[in-house]
Order: sequence, then C-alpha cells, then structure tokens
Amino acid sequence: MSNPEASSTGASQSRISHWVIAPWLISVAITVWGFDYYFAGLGTRARHEMADLFRPSGIVGQTAGMLTFAGFLFLWLYPMRKKLGTAGSWMGQVRKWLDVHIVVGLTLPIIGAVHAGWRFDGVIGLGYWAMLVVALSGVVGRYVYVRIPRNRSGLELGAEDLAQQRRQLLLELTDVTGLEMDVVKSTLAAEPAPTDSLGLIPSLMRMVQDDFRRRRAGHELQKKWAALEGAEVDRKKLRGISRLARQQMALTQQARLLGETQKVFRHWHTFHRPFALTALLAVTIHVAVVVWTGVTWLW
Repeated sequence: MSNPEASSTGASQSRISHWVIAPWLISVAITVWGFDYYFAGLGTRARHEMADLFRPSGIVGQTAGMLTFAGFLFLWLYPMRKKLGTAGSWMGQVRKWLDVHIVVGLTLPIIGAVHAGWRFDGVIGLGYWAMLVVALSGVVGRYVYVRIPRNRSGLELGAEDLAQQRRQLLLELTDVTGLEMDVVKSTLAAEPAPTDSLGLIPSLMRMVQDDFRRRRAGHELQKKWAALEGAEVDRKKLRGISRLARQQMALTQQARLLGETQKVFRHWHTFHRPFALTALLAVTIHVAVVVWTGVTWLW
C-alpha cells in the first residue's frame, strides 16, 4: 500500500495549478479586452470610451479591487488555522488550507493589476510590489514546506513514523518489482546527512540536487525491473514503480536533511511575513481612504 501522505503532494500540486491558471486566464482576457485603455497615456485615459469599465473605480476595476481585498483578508485565515493545530481540526486539514492559501496568493497579483489599471503609484504601488514579493516567496516557501515530512493533517512526522513509512515503501517495492531488497536499497540510496550546518543557499541547492537524484534513481529502478521482466513490460506498473521509488527516496532524503530544511523554513518565515504585513497595511490604508471618500460599487 503506497504512502498517502507522499502521494497527496502530487495531487495537491495538480489542484493548485488548475485553480491558479483559471483566474490568470480571465485576468489576461480582461487585459486584452481593455488593452487600448490600459496602455493609453494618462492624459487620454480619463476621456477614454472604456474608462467607465476599466478605471480603478469602474465596474471591472472596482470588482477586481474588491476581490483583491477579500483575498488579502482570506490569506490570514491560514496562519490562524496552523496555529490552532489539532484544536482546529474542525476547520479541515492544514494541508488543504495551505493549498487554498497558495492559490489565492498566486492569483492576487494579476487581479490587483487589473484593479490598478496596470499602474502602480503611491501607496498602491507599495502594496502591489510587496504583494508580488510575497507571492514569489510563497512559491519558495511551499517548495521547502513539502520537504518537511507531515501526516495528512499537516503535522510534522516523528522519527519513528518516518522510519516506518520508509520501511513500508521499501517492502512494497521489493514485492512489486521482485528485486532483492539490497538491490532496491542500493539503487535508491540517498546522499548522507550533512555533518555540518549547510547554510541557507547550500541547503536549497541540496534540495534541488536531491530532486534530480530522485528522478534518476527512479528511472534506474525502472530499468532494472524491466530487465528482470523481459520484453513484456506493463507500462502502468512501470509508472507505479517509479512513483513508489520516488516516494521512498524522498522520505530518506527528507529525513537526512530535516534539520537543515527546518532552518531554511524559519529563515523563509522571517523574510515572508514582513512583506505580507506591509502589503496588508498598504491595501488596508487604500481601502479605508476609498471608503472614507464615499466611493461605492454599482450604486
């Protein structure tokens, strides 16, 4: 039986991609539709025939602004859910909250750009560029986050649980492939744990290198199994073996680099949070000023 925690990572990546692409495509379509307005000179924008639609206070522009602000507020629900831990289990799994958090974070820059009319001056400019930094750093954050072994609820796995999952996958691989245990172990052998602290950049480089090593090892195990099977190779079974091999090796790599990964994640938090707070403050000031001046939506 394959590891559900490891296999869920690929599924969540697929879900994130699908949900991020849709708002981006819609926003790009709106930008193409309003191209003449968005890229007109400042002197002609106010008199442009499409201004009532696409200016920041227009129907399209203000709707995008409301979605952006609502998204900003929603983003802060994920840290709250994470802090609650098991006490917040009634709210759903932390992993799923993270997926939604990432989707919203990656779509806000393009929706915010539509609201701003693709001009980023003053407080809005500060908020927008801070938001863009947060979104880009969020991609790095998730890359690091999924390399810390966790259960389905998003809580970190202990050393015993991690070792048990590795043994389970190893036994499953030997059973499925018919290869000797030693052959599977040697093929999927990971780099040893670092003896000294690697530092931020070397740790990230090690993670990327581990990704490539894992892919090569999966292909190597496929070849050994195919040679054992002969000419008749079940392609579906071949893909399943590759998936199991990558899961098993990933757990080994994560276990050996766990301390360094946790340090990188703490550094990332130190960088990510101030920009997130800056973006939230700038957007809140902007919304407060807009409401104070009496701007409304569709009425």
